[in-house]
Parts: sequence; C-alpha cells; structure tokens
Amino acid sequence: MLIAFMFPGQGSQIIGMGKDVAEEFRAAKDVYEEVDSVLGFALSKLIWEGEKEELTLTINAQPAIMATSLAVVAALKSEGVDIAGSLCVAGHSLGEYSALCAAGSLSIADTALLLRKRGQYMQEAVPLGQGSMAAILGLDLQTVRSIIKNCSQYGTCEIANDNEPNQVVISGERDAIEKACGDAKSEGAKRALPLPVSAPFHCSLMTPAQEKMSTLLTEIPISRPYVPVVSNVTASPTTDPNQIRKNLILQITGAVRWRESVMEMQSLGGQVFAEVGPGKVLTNLVKRTIKGVEQAAIGKTQEIYGFKDIENV
Repeated sequence: MLIAFMFPGQGSQIIGMGKDVAEEFRAAKDVYEEVDSVLGFALSKLIWEGEKEELTLTINAQPAIMATSLAVVAALKSEGVDIAGSLCVAGHSLGEYSALCAAGSLSIADTALLLRKRGQYMQEAVPLGQGSMAAILGLDLQTVRSIIKNCSQYGTCEIANDNEPNQVVISGERDAIEKACGDAKSEGAKRALPLPVSAPFHCSLMTPAQEKMSTLLTEIPISRPYVPVVSNVTASPTTDPNQIRKNLILQITGAVRWRESVMEMQSLGGQVFAEVGPGKVLTNLVKRTIKGVEQAAIGKTQEIYGFKDIENV
C-alpha cells in the first residue's frame, strides 16, 4: 500500500506523550536525549512530568511535538517501517519541520533549534492580548473569505488554516476576529470558536517572525528529502531544497492549506494516511476531507506494533 505520513502541529501536545514509546524503544529514547542536549535543558522531563501550561507555551510546544513525532519515527524504523520508502510526507504548520526531518531533509538537531526559535519569534511578534485566532465550523473556505473581507476595517483578519471542507481557522487582530465570528454565526456557521492560543499565527502580523526565520533558515543546511514533501503554502510536493527553504519562510505568514494537501496526497496515489506523533487531529481531518483511504494514528507503543501489520509497508 502507498502510505502518506502526516505530522501534527501545535495543539496536539499532552503531558506524558511519547513516554511509553521511549521506555519501549531505545531508538526513541535517543531522539529525546538528543533534543535535550541540543536545547540545553530537559525538554523530555517537561513533556513527561511538567505542567500543562508550561508545555503549551509556543516555545516549548513546538520542539516537544516534533521530538515526540521523531521518536515515533525512530521506533517505527527499528521495527522495519522506514519512511524513506513511503509515498510522501506532510505536516501541519510546525509538523512540516517534523516531516522534513523524518524524510532526511533536516537533522534532528537543526529541527529542534529551528522550532525553538520559531516558537520564540512567533510569540514575540505580537504583544500578548492584541491578536486572536478562531475556528469557524460549518462554513466553506469561500464563505469565510467573504466574511473576513468585510471585517478589514476592524483590523487584520486573514485565513490561517483551511483544515477541511467545513473547518476554517482565521487569525488577526482581536477586534476583527470577534467581528468575523459574529458575522460567521449570522451566515449559518455551526460554531465560531476563539482558540486558546498566545499569538495570531499564520497571518501578516507574523511578519517580524518571518524576517527572523528567513535569516535563520539561510544558515541551516537543507538536503533533498528521500520522498516528496507536500508543502503547507503550495499544497504540492517538492524535493528541491531551495523550494523547501522558501516554503518554510512563507509558511510563517501564509495559510496552512491542509484540505488541499490531503487531496493532493490522495491524487498522488495515497492509500493509507498515517499520523505520526501525539493525538489524532490530522486523522480526523482526513476522514472529513476524503473517502476511500485508510487512516492510522501512531503515537503509542501498541499503535507502532499494530501499524507493522499493514500490508506492503
């Protein structure tokens, strides 16, 4: 079967994630130890024993989710499941960095450092309380675009994530987001939910973070991945290191085109969509976007062993 591996983004973190995998697989524990060493503190202890509020901080959550995803990748490889033999990879927002690392384009050390800085820069870009994000449920992308166009007089309001046919996330200045949520409900949205985030990600307010990441990314070596990586900003596959670097820079302010990415992976021939890391957010988005494919969430020891049974891995 042709497998598309997916890597989750911020919001999938949970205290204790990956602990059972690290205890069961030496290769997984090595990943956590390498990330701890590179960052200069025990991120793994925070992940397994820390406080939820501290783990949720963007500067911690981004490398923590990546470390857990890559630990699962290492465990899978030790069991004979090698992502280098898959159809393609993709990741949601920070998950794109995990996908690139899993595909051999970035080293674990560089990925950890990039995400630590990415989280810091994104948090610093907008003063706390000025920005906001909200999930609009029950309306399609075009309808939400029309709604936010009418909210521009209240401030920045942009599409942040096109997650699935009936879930669009908007991002921008608080007043504009609140106005858009009210208008969305008037247009028939099932719900318009403010998200518990510390900054307005994936919109033009992140330009200061984008500029800093652009400088940082020029200093980091990016190799040609073993398999194509479907980019958030283009929703198309690439193996070109220069294009990958450009996409990562654009991703800071650009929308995550996840719905289109899932459809693209299916059009490439994807038969199994496997989410690697904590949670099942992406698995559920796939279920609501396309039909006729298998899904697998792989974040725990029993799920790693179970995934081995999929034919022709």
